[in-house]
Amino acid sequence: MSSPPLGDSLNNTNKTFLFLTIKPNDLVSLFLKGGLTISTFFLVTLFFYPSLSNHYYNPTNSITTFHQNIFQRQTTTTTTTRTNIINYELEEPTNISHILFGIGGSTTTWDTRRYYTELWWQPDATRGFVWLEKEPDENQTWPGTSPPYMVSSDTSSFKYTCWYGSRSAIRIARIVKESFELGLSNVRWFVMGDDDTVFFPDNLVTVLSKYDHNQMYYVGGNSESVEQDLIHFYTMAYGGGGFAISYPLAKELVNILDGCIDRYSQFYGSDQKIQSCISEIGVQLTKELGFHQVDIRGNPYGLLASHPIAPLVSLHHLDYVDPIFPNITRVDSIEKLVTSYKSDPGRTLQHSFCYDLNRNWSISISWGYSLELYSYLLTAKDLETGFRTFKTWRSWQDEPFTFNTRPVSNDPCEMPLVYFMDRVENVGGSMTRSRYKRYVDYFGKECEKNKQALAVQYVDVSASHILPHFWKKVEFPKVEPQFKAPFLGFTKTAEVWNSRACMIGLIGTFIVELIINKGILQVIGVEIGKGLDLPL
Repeated sequence: MSSPPLGDSLNNTNKTFLFLTIKPNDLVSLFLKGGLTISTFFLVTLFFYPSLSNHYYNPTNSITTFHQNIFQRQTTTTTTTRTNIINYELEEPTNISHILFGIGGSTTTWDTRRYYTELWWQPDATRGFVWLEKEPDENQTWPGTSPPYMVSSDTSSFKYTCWYGSRSAIRIARIVKESFELGLSNVRWFVMGDDDTVFFPDNLVTVLSKYDHNQMYYVGGNSESVEQDLIHFYTMAYGGGGFAISYPLAKELVNILDGCIDRYSQFYGSDQKIQSCISEIGVQLTKELGFHQVDIRGNPYGLLASHPIAPLVSLHHLDYVDPIFPNITRVDSIEKLVTSYKSDPGRTLQHSFCYDLNRNWSISISWGYSLELYSYLLTAKDLETGFRTFKTWRSWQDEPFTFNTRPVSNDPCEMPLVYFMDRVENVGGSMTRSRYKRYVDYFGKECEKNKQALAVQYVDVSASHILPHFWKKVEFPKVEPQFKAPFLGFTKTAEVWNSRACMIGLIGTFIVELIINKGILQVIGVEIGKGLDLPL
């Protein structure tokens, strides 16, 4: 008998399965056994899951944990920030003892440059060290008027690939790390500078007091020459002008600095390396206009006589420019400026001006330094713009600079008579009286038409002290709108009065006396903040 076709066999099988007879009792038993098996498996899995999860990656659990960690960090950061703000408000104000200076020096240069540091260093108040590449000569006694010194660690293992630079940049860059690792107490700020940097400590304290030292801050200034900023970054605080790093930022920086120095081995200077490392932390430069790299050549007069409305914090490169006062040495010039600074730190170099409408004269003052007398009325914009008495740092060109300048005119009748600070004294505890003496032919031949102006030999200026809280008003014009700008436009609402009181810019009332031999000329002042309709 032949076998049935395959299709018939499958059909018969399906029919058998479909019409299979199952008893109700067997069906109930089957369901109970299946449920028991599933329940047992579930309980066993639940019991062993914690141990299994430690050995096997669970994407859902990992993502959840990651989010929890981020949330915890954010919560911790927010809580820490709030706590720091509260602590900052309760802490004593920043003073000079909270600053640790790190001065980059050398045994070969310190003996000639130390005089700049000794002009501002206060052995009983300032804290810090000069960092040298080696111990001084055994036969050389370290000056008691200088800061104490430390010897930098060996840096021969670090990479330095800038062909035109010096490996000393590595050692100087590590000063902030070595200063931090000293573990000195009560340090809020690490301030770096060169051995030819002149700091003005009271003003430095005023500037740093604006910032919460519990946060990460990097404070300093750029170069004055555009060509320098193009080569070495606009985002960098120039080391010669000095810069400040808050303690929390220094704490993070020291952890990455050594590796970072190798990563940026191609960079020329220590300040470039520091800025590059700080950028990896995510902190940007906070610019302050009082830090001066002085990347200029020639006569610095135009720069100093038009100082911005900001505390004077530092000066650098003083051996590369002419003496700031005529007919005396560079060091003696700075000592003379420091004398003015000690009388009124906040007002030093502050640029101000007023007008004598009886004679149509304009007077521009850089307090403690110089005074300019114009025999005609000049706009505020011109008065606030300094003369281009200097060249760029690298190429010795007339420009460009990072601030506005105006050329020195060949016409002597367009140029002012220039007076330099002769002496300054405190009056009554809250004011100063400074005298400015005319320097003949400072800009060349003088205008013979200005006979009345040429008769003025001295100018006395009386002014109230600028206290540190003043700068907070300048910094926040929304709170004190009258300090919105240093020089306002002129309108027809001027209020002119016949007295010797002049509202100079927006930094207080001056009394200006123009002295002709023993006689005194009366000055008619105008309040710049209210505007003036000048007959120009």
